[in-house]
Amino acid sequence: MRINGHGHILPEPHQIPQFMKDKKLFWIDEDKRFMRQGSWTRPITSPNYFIKDKIQWMTQHNIDHGVMLSLSQLYCNGWKKQDCIDAINFQNNFNARIQNDYPEKFTCGFVVQPLYIDHSLKEIDRCVNKLGLKLLCLPTHFLNKKGEWMTIAESDVDPIFELANKHSLSIQIHPYDGDKMIALKNQYWRFHLVWMMAQCADALHVFSLRDLPNKYPNIRTSFAHGGMLGAANHGRRVQGFEGRPDLFKGLQDPRKTLGQKNIYFDTLVHDPHTLNLLKKRVGAGQIIMGLDDPFPLGEVDGVGSSYPGKVLDQALELGILTNKEVTEIWCKNVLSWLGKKKEDFL
Repeated sequence: MRINGHGHILPEPHQIPQFMKDKKLFWIDEDKRFMRQGSWTRPITSPNYFIKDKIQWMTQHNIDHGVMLSLSQLYCNGWKKQDCIDAINFQNNFNARIQNDYPEKFTCGFVVQPLYIDHSLKEIDRCVNKLGLKLLCLPTHFLNKKGEWMTIAESDVDPIFELANKHSLSIQIHPYDGDKMIALKNQYWRFHLVWMMAQCADALHVFSLRDLPNKYPNIRTSFAHGGMLGAANHGRRVQGFEGRPDLFKGLQDPRKTLGQKNIYFDTLVHDPHTLNLLKKRVGAGQIIMGLDDPFPLGEVDGVGSSYPGKVLDQALELGILTNKEVTEIWCKNVLSWLGKKKEDFL
């Protein structure tokens, strides 16, 4: 069985409530050529953004099941409370409908906005108990009441992790909004190519310093895009922890959670040598398949020589991974992260 642990799906234009277009929160052109948000636009570069073509694409590439995450555009950072509630309600209901209509094909995530903690806790209970969703999608960073950017692992968010722990949820932490956080000109696609990777590393930094994997042992957390710079930056974090202990009072050595069994990283690192470093840091058992389909930064056909599973094939050819490890990354490891068995999808 082959399971993609990181994919996305768009609603049809007519499925998006009119208020979202009227308020310029998020909408899709009727001809499905662009998705839009405020003055931001992004081309829809593949038909498999949408359900029927997505299933055909999965069949073409022998992908039996896909984990569909919440859209980053609907993390709602900086939104007014009611707009946030309404948009999140739509996103989570849409994902629940996909999972309910195609249980053998899709496991779907749901999202909450940590700024509005009261609503987040109610929404977690609603999604778990009424919608049957067990995968919580969180941004690496969010805006607090003071307008400060904070990582998702700060103590302000502990009530969310406590409830997720109670429900034994899977969690996926994903970067976005780097252009709002970093005072650099938005060009060279730098916020997707560089700063999203730094956002992953920053969230992992605080997540491990605060020892959240041990504090909340029933959650299973995956960092998107391989946590990317987190693996390369591990030694510097250790050096800093030892060199300036005055800055880390009450916090944990970064080595404590390295390779922790309830922390996972997807394969979206784009080259086998980076994947090799990730394997050496955390072990092959903590790596799950992630394609980020259908976005052009994912492992998708039509972008250069890319295709689903390319980095694993390269790693296998170079002797970085064994056949057994590749098979487990495609299936067993994803199931472990989700807390599922193969039979659940049959």
